[in-house]
Amino acid sequence: MTSENRDLTPVAAVPAAQPTAQPAGQLSFTKGHGTENDFVLIDDRHATLDLTPAMVRELTDRRAGIGADGVIRVVPSAALDEGAAVLAQDPSAVWFMDYRNADGSIAQMCGNGVRVFAAYLEDLGLAYFDDGHELALGTRAGVRRVRKEANGWFAVDMGVWSFPGGTGAVTDGFDAEVGVRGLEPAGAEIPRPALSVDLGNPHTVLALATVADLERADLTHAPRVVPTPPQGTNVELVVPLGEETTVDGSVVGRVRMRVHERGVGETRSCGTGACAAALAVRAWAGDGAPDVWLVEVPGGTVRVTMLTDGHVELAGPAELVADGQLRSPVRGA
Repeated sequence: MTSENRDLTPVAAVPAAQPTAQPAGQLSFTKGHGTENDFVLIDDRHATLDLTPAMVRELTDRRAGIGADGVIRVVPSAALDEGAAVLAQDPSAVWFMDYRNADGSIAQMCGNGVRVFAAYLEDLGLAYFDDGHELALGTRAGVRRVRKEANGWFAVDMGVWSFPGGTGAVTDGFDAEVGVRGLEPAGAEIPRPALSVDLGNPHTVLALATVADLERADLTHAPRVVPTPPQGTNVELVVPLGEETTVDGSVVGRVRMRVHERGVGETRSCGTGACAAALAVRAWAGDGAPDVWLVEVPGGTVRVTMLTDGHVELAGPAELVADGQLRSPVRGA
């Protein structure tokens, strides 16, 4: 992955034909998704919008609002307190991904969201990926670097990951227990061993034996995790599907996943969750397991690659599907 970054500034990159700010009392938006993990995207390049939790809940409501798993706001890193640390790490990370869960809570990271955020910046003319250029983006989990592949996918260096339970958890294969409705008879939630993974946000990964088990799980209710994480956790249910040899002779692993995201519920995909799933399955597989995994989610497939510097990379599609404007002021504003 190249370390070259283009020096972008919020002012110089604004196309002259575009509005300078959101119109008073109105809100323009774009709808996008990454493997059907969908978002309402807002261009707030001049940092004039007060994005309240009530406003987020209204925007993401699938019956009374636009509908989405979360809201992503484009804002200059310099306009946020959290952006100071980002700019100290990399002054070229001038744009910040202000991400909110559907319930209005702030989230540190969203792997699918980063890709869609990059595609949105490109669409706005605030970023470019020609000639292999890499873009540095600010997030609450630190700087994330994005490049665009020849197939149109966006690949994101998701940074350093860890197993919070340490080597003991990896050796044992678990450091938590998860109970999921639908897996046991008579509605029981018998705890099963699971492994915690940190990617800037918390994950707990539970392995299931068959695809039938995966399909039977009831994720309309949040899984019960013990010990209870203080800030909640995303829960990934995974079924390892083995390994396969690609046309170039390399070996990749494959895993199928469903996810219950904190503050959202079950979603069609979760980028950091896909990374957590691949990392957990690779740890369970032991020495010699592949460094590249294809993770199948209900919304499609993403690729997870363990990098040599201890980071993990997530690659997949990012689609912008519609532009619009609310016909009346947002009540939560």
